[in-house]
Amino acid sequence: MSRTYAGARLRRLREERRMTQAELARVLGISPSYLNQMEHDSRPLTVPVLLRLTESFGVDPGFFSERDTTRLVADLREALAPEIAEARVSASDLGELASRMPAVAKVLVDLGRRNQALSERLATAADGRGARPAEPRTPHEEIREYFYRRRNYLHDTDLAAERLAEEIGIRPGEIVRALTARLVEAHRVRLTAESGDRLHHYDEEARALHLSPRLRPGQRAFRLATQLALLEYGDELDRQAAEDFPAGSPTHALARIGIANYFAAALILPYRAFHTAAEEVRYDIERLTDRYGLGYETVCHRLSTLQRPRLRGVPFSFVRVDRAGNMSKRQSATGFHFSRAGGTCPLWNVYEAFAAPGRIHVQIAEMPDGQRYLWTARAITRHRGGWGEPGKTFAIGLGCEIRHAHRLVYSDGLDLDSASAATPIGMGCRVCERLDCPQRAAPPLGHPLRIDHNSSTFVPYPVGPAAP
Repeated sequence: MSRTYAGARLRRLREERRMTQAELARVLGISPSYLNQMEHDSRPLTVPVLLRLTESFGVDPGFFSERDTTRLVADLREALAPEIAEARVSASDLGELASRMPAVAKVLVDLGRRNQALSERLATAADGRGARPAEPRTPHEEIREYFYRRRNYLHDTDLAAERLAEEIGIRPGEIVRALTARLVEAHRVRLTAESGDRLHHYDEEARALHLSPRLRPGQRAFRLATQLALLEYGDELDRQAAEDFPAGSPTHALARIGIANYFAAALILPYRAFHTAAEEVRYDIERLTDRYGLGYETVCHRLSTLQRPRLRGVPFSFVRVDRAGNMSKRQSATGFHFSRAGGTCPLWNVYEAFAAPGRIHVQIAEMPDGQRYLWTARAITRHRGGWGEPGKTFAIGLGCEIRHAHRLVYSDGLDLDSASAATPIGMGCRVCERLDCPQRAAPPLGHPLRIDHNSSTFVPYPVGPAAP
């Protein structure tokens, strides 16, 4: 069995709890000198100590795993791509930095992103269009980061929603009835039909919730559950949003809505019951949509949140993209890294889904670092309902690390052990390390191009030897 050295994480855990080495050593039943050696990676983290940490502080053992650095290393690669290529920083060096000094690595990521944003604004000014005083990231991007940092799981919110579901009697086939009764009896909210383009509108003064007749039963249930979250857990929503954003700011308001939406999904799909159902059908998405009468996207998103300690589901990454490659949703309970700039990989099967809407596409994909994932993707279309009115089409992707793939019905018949069966993909052409990819849409950063008017190659951007 390989040894686990996690001194930086152990020290971070202790400092976050404002404990001295002597105090933590007393809790763990070891000597302060032994703890000091573990914090400096002179000794490995032993199983008994790991179990005591889990029991005493409620942290998941994965907190001390090397896999915890996967995201941070990927963020470093993207935010500092030109600098890393120029300085010839190796993957092992990045891993060492992310593992031993995660706080420093995060500062570098933040500085790199600020530098990228500043460069983009200066380029805009040089084009004569004037520099825009916009923030490096939009409020919606900040909210995606809020959930990304929490691995798309809000423990207290999930527990509260499950308790309420049990209290009001949420059952498949009876969800709308139970939610409507709660709104009427506990909050004296009456339901009416909403005319016009709005899907819903709550009139606080009249205590009336107007719902569009165009909403399908699953959408109707979700709107009812979201309104219930806002009415019954408003203070808690404020508190959680304020963990990252100042009250009164646009990001705080959006975070509040996002947490209410999370509560709604956890209310109509209570954790324990939904987890049991998902395990029974081996995460067959279509069978789950039929059982609960909810949409494909709602079920996929809920599957990506099943990370309750001691009752975990498969850790999924969830993504929603349009035909142009715009990523409007991305959440992850895995180390899979979503590019924040430069688009996503055209070899990823989420784009293949647009060619055959309604059919689930399956792909084994391998990232440049060798990590392999099983991805399912399906295109969904939404219409307003009138003839000739434009709709919107998205591809919904749901993926997990290959080590969990056997738990999914979609792995049947696939060779999960052979690396040759995987499609090589990357984080996006701008920062992708696959220099020989024929699908590359942009030159790789930090590599000199090999330009020869006497020859051509199948690879669109051949690179030359690095400068000495």
